[in-house]
Amino acid sequence: MRARVVLASPTAMTYDLKITGGTLLDGTGAAPRIADVAVRDGRIVAVGACPEDAARTLDATGLWVTPGFVDIHTHYDGQVSWDETLSPSAMHGVTTCVIGNCGVGFAPVRETDRARLIALMEGVEDIPGSALAEGIRWRWESFPQYMDALAAMPRTIDVLTQIPHDALRVYVMGDRAIAGAAATDDDIAAMRALVHEALRAGAAGFSTGRSDNHRAANGDATPASETDARELAGIAGAFEGIAHGVLQAVSDFDMARGPEHFDREFDLIESMAAGAHGHPVSVSLMQRDMEPDQWRRILARVEAANHRGVPMRVQAAPRAIGVLLGLEATFHPFMGFPSYKRIAHLPLAERVAAMRAPAFKAQLLTETSEKVAGDGSPIPPLADMLLARIEMVALRLFRLGERPAYEPSVEQSLYAEAQATGRGALDVVYDALLEHDGRELLYFPLYNYTEFSLDNVRTMLTHPSALIGLSDGGAHVGTVCDASYATFALMHWVRDRANDRLSPELVVQKLARDTARFIGLADRGTLEVGMRADLNVIDPARLALHRPRMARDLPAGGRRLVQDASGYVATFVAGTQIVDRDTLTDARPGHLVRMGR
Repeated sequence: MRARVVLASPTAMTYDLKITGGTLLDGTGAAPRIADVAVRDGRIVAVGACPEDAARTLDATGLWVTPGFVDIHTHYDGQVSWDETLSPSAMHGVTTCVIGNCGVGFAPVRETDRARLIALMEGVEDIPGSALAEGIRWRWESFPQYMDALAAMPRTIDVLTQIPHDALRVYVMGDRAIAGAAATDDDIAAMRALVHEALRAGAAGFSTGRSDNHRAANGDATPASETDARELAGIAGAFEGIAHGVLQAVSDFDMARGPEHFDREFDLIESMAAGAHGHPVSVSLMQRDMEPDQWRRILARVEAANHRGVPMRVQAAPRAIGVLLGLEATFHPFMGFPSYKRIAHLPLAERVAAMRAPAFKAQLLTETSEKVAGDGSPIPPLADMLLARIEMVALRLFRLGERPAYEPSVEQSLYAEAQATGRGALDVVYDALLEHDGRELLYFPLYNYTEFSLDNVRTMLTHPSALIGLSDGGAHVGTVCDASYATFALMHWVRDRANDRLSPELVVQKLARDTARFIGLADRGTLEVGMRADLNVIDPARLALHRPRMARDLPAGGRRLVQDASGYVATFVAGTQIVDRDTLTDARPGHLVRMGR
């Protein structure tokens, strides 16, 4: 289905834009209906009957018309200072995004601590430190100054920012901010005052990170990872007297220390929520193989907290959370083999040619990999685990393909292929990586895939306390490309899944209204009169995700995975078109949103 655009004479126009005949998924959860939508001065002024003339009319017959999506969990904290478009999120129907998650970010900061914050972001979120060092302009010290710097730049989509705990702790405590060091009363009072100042300046909230997997580039634990309840509750007091604002936390719930520590860790996060004067906290939710029922315990504790009047929500991803392996990606199973290390510096085409030689392959497969991870290495310990347990890991290694499948069966795994062909798993993995001229990506779902299905994810998504989140847009640029999650949710959960599909109205509500209202935005997320004209016009039949590609567009020659989509006929931000037939336009209607203003 192709949209038809009609331009009218500018005389006596009532509407700037009219979208006619589309199937409205209006974000409220109401059943789909066919109706028109009219826009004037960046706002929706009519829904249903829109009889007046318009300067531009878009015929959306057979297409979905939805609100713009609100992504509450991105990491564009560095990219936002040099990139106006915030792709790839803007290419997937997202019209508003929230940065400053997981406790990492770049304000407040003293000049002497800039490199330390870069190392934190590089280690925690897999963003090249060289790109951050060259790209960030550093026109700020305080958090309000950071917001002023962001506000000065034109943007494709709207941005909200939270104040991150790691940067805050380093700013107040300096060298004493190392993990495990207790903050003094004066430290806590200073941090509380700075958070209050940031909220007054329009920050959307405060975030903290408590994951054992989050490390700085040198392997050190993050400054806020071991903070105590006294510090977290003390900082949360900054929300007193503020009408807006949320808190966000990522935690493993002390899984590495054993399940008996779960309640102690949850108590700590709940104490922060209780001290926030009624402002809601969201925590990450996922299924981990080491403790596959932990996610149910998290939901039970969240339900109990809400029952006691402590507002808590969970952020759940609409698909498995995993990594992509490839010859262009951050890591792959062969990077530690001596034979591969001798050609690792070559351009991709030359590496592929060398690896296709039978003698080279035969020699490499006789070798033992050297360790590739460790302190100071950009390669996570996952790489060494892949090699040490390759037969078991291959059970959960899948070709991603040109039209990625994110709920593959175990029969589609490289292990199953190895068993069926009588070959070793490493042999099969080797050949798979060379497909498509060495650009094939192997999908390794780490979380939410213990039973080789997304059935548990469906339970998470439909829980009344669940928010769709965890896209990590802008982060893990060499291993993950989940900023496409909105497109996936509409494709997989609404259209393509063989069973237990979700209704389109529910998925759109979760992508737009629910996330907007949680973060405190009452002016978007639904197609109602008076709302901002943040809109998507989508062809459901054409909606598709493409194989992620490696773009070389970061500062200092840095690379990142970008995933394109088909089916976005048009996306509008405040009535201005930012996407035209799957392609970003040159329009920059977005801005920094200051909450409470």
